[in-house]
Amino acid sequence: MQAHPSLAASADVVSRTPSAPSRLVTDAPTRMFHWLFALSFLGAYLTADGERWRMLHVTLGYTMAGLLAFRVLYGLLGPRQSGLGLLWRKLAGAPAWLASFRNARAISAINWRQGQNLVMALAVVALLAMVVPLTLTGYATFNDWGDVLGGDWLGELHEFFGEAILFVVLVHIALVAGQSLLRRKNQALPMLTGRVAGPGPDLVKKNRVWLAALLLIAVFAYGAWEWQQSPNGLIPTGAFSGASLDHQGRDDHDD
Repeated sequence: MQAHPSLAASADVVSRTPSAPSRLVTDAPTRMFHWLFALSFLGAYLTADGERWRMLHVTLGYTMAGLLAFRVLYGLLGPRQSGLGLLWRKLAGAPAWLASFRNARAISAINWRQGQNLVMALAVVALLAMVVPLTLTGYATFNDWGDVLGGDWLGELHEFFGEAILFVVLVHIALVAGQSLLRRKNQALPMLTGRVAGPGPDLVKKNRVWLAALLLIAVFAYGAWEWQQSPNGLIPTGAFSGASLDHQGRDDHDD
């Protein structure tokens, strides 16, 4: 059966149309860390209240600590584009930018792009740094060290760091959204695809998908191990069905 000439011509034009150029700027391990870290914090925050979800909360908290250790090692031993030195170099420019901000005679003379990058780098460093006291206070609270030392100040301190990280996360999201609007470009997309639109050479020479896969496997393996160690598992039995039955019971009562 012969294809219609116009359809064949259209298909030929599509096949010859060059795709939009793009560059690889973020490697797979960095992106995998970002999303695993974000999901772990979200899950830990949502399961912070209530004894039924305690083991899942603790497991997600330890997962965050393990991911932090990976990110530090990868930032020190990995490629330059994923190195922590990039963050420090951005922060090192803060004094000069603040001086130019004070001395600027017009708003248009201020390098707002550098200021946005500084605040973004500060938010990332704050997120990573606060995981350490969050994990330590969580470990102490889980092992009831507060009862030995007196009072519930360890639990309150743990809650404080959790709320502080949430605040920084919201600031980080607001900055990404603001930059996307100002620059008219999705600033979150590179953390999904690893690429930015535009011609030029790839900043990342090796994507290292295998390392990202190993990181994902390690996180799931640790979660499975904790599930086996917990007498009742990480998710309470009937947690979702119980909520459904409770909702149905309220509906019946309202009727």
